Amino acid sequence: MMELTPRLDLHSREPLYVQLYSFIKQEIETGKLTPYTKLPSKRKLSRYLQVSQNTIEAAYEQLVAEGYIEGISRKGYFVCKIEQTFSTLKESVMYIKEKAYENNVTFDFTQTGVDYDSFPFAIFRKISNDLLKDGNEHLLRIGHPQGEYEIREAIVLYLYESRGVRASPSQVIIGSGTPTLIRLLFKLVKGSLYAVEDPGYHRRLVTFEKGDENVRLVPLDDDGMMISKLEDSNADIAFVTPSHQFPCGMIMPISRRKQLLNWAQKKDGRYIVEDDYDSEFRYSGKPIPALQSLDCQERVIYMGTFSKALLPSLRISYMVLPKPLIENYHENHFSLVQSVSRLDQEIITKFMQEGYWEKHINKMRVVYRKKRDVLVSAISIYFPDSVEIIGLDSGLHLLVRPNNGMTEQELIERAEKYNIKVYPVSEYGQNDYQTVLLGFAALSEKEIHTAIQLLAKAWIR
Repeated sequence: MMELTPRLDLHSREPLYVQLYSFIKQEIETGKLTPYTKLPSKRKLSRYLQVSQNTIEAAYEQLVAEGYIEGISRKGYFVCKIEQTFSTLKESVMYIKEKAYENNVTFDFTQTGVDYDSFPFAIFRKISNDLLKDGNEHLLRIGHPQGEYEIREAIVLYLYESRGVRASPSQVIIGSGTPTLIRLLFKLVKGSLYAVEDPGYHRRLVTFEKGDENVRLVPLDDDGMMISKLEDSNADIAFVTPSHQFPCGMIMPISRRKQLLNWAQKKDGRYIVEDDYDSEFRYSGKPIPALQSLDCQERVIYMGTFSKALLPSLRISYMVLPKPLIENYHENHFSLVQSVSRLDQEIITKFMQEGYWEKHINKMRVVYRKKRDVLVSAISIYFPDSVEIIGLDSGLHLLVRPNNGMTEQELIERAEKYNIKVYPVSEYGQNDYQTVLLGFAALSEKEIHTAIQLLAKAWIR
């Protein structure tokens, strides 16, 4: 009888059959058990290893199921011929190094953060506990593809009151972040040429998804996307951030908005994607109505998110589609499964219906205005004559151009020496490589002041 000599540990938490299965599998993978080799019978191996035949049978059955051995009636079990790899899985994993994600810096001017101390944990905990009581089995089932009706209804009411957006809940689609919804949008407007702001947030995503040949980069002036350049692009879909252009911060005036709408209405199939990502936070003047509120021809696709005002990790965004596109969605893509958990949707619904959302927004406007003011004040103190600030009227970030002769990369590297992380603008297409982005939501007022004082040491020669 061919001898198998596994080291079976009777005191291990791992069952004996799993230990035997793993041993034989490794022997086959390393070539020690060659193809067509006959294995000992269950009775003989059981007696030899002094374990039950059930243990041997369970190990053999698992090996058969995975294709390592095969059982032939009245003949026994034989090793199958399998392709040999250069290394086993365990050896291969040793070569994969996990890439670090967290930034080990003291001051991080990220534009994706929020004021975490202001997050309403107690309210979220209460709502979650109420929802997870017995009797809410509906939360365990897959819900409506567009998102639950109640959250879409709450969003429509909020958008009408705060942004002037006109829509019905049936036109709203919920998704796990803006990129997810944009990928769905591509399915609805196939074969189009896409115009993106240059510089702009959508440049990388749209180019990655559709390719350089299908994307047109449209430059900006002080009022936003230049309509004459948009006309020259022959694009069908234009991505814009009119209420707070990212990253430059300008607000598109009413005259440019009407020009943009006229562009869309000149040709069938043209649409404007309005990304209203942080419109809740405007620090001077009256709120600017959404571009969608001016649209009478069903040409604006409105997009919003809870990431900026509430919590980035929540990953809930929404899209309001014009009637022709929602009909396309219902006819061709209604079978797609909703990407946001039903529990998270229910929590946000209750949060909005019970008035917490409005209170939170009002509170955060005050918090972020103070942080913006501290940032601007600190810059004026420590950079009295040598810094230009861009886009400070709204949103959760601004641009800084020190005008000290340093390139963008030099500014970033010098800041890192003081344990400060600032962000490049060039990755959004900005041609001026002497400007960096500072987000201020995640830092405290004290941290902002200290960080700017250190940046002065880093950047003033």
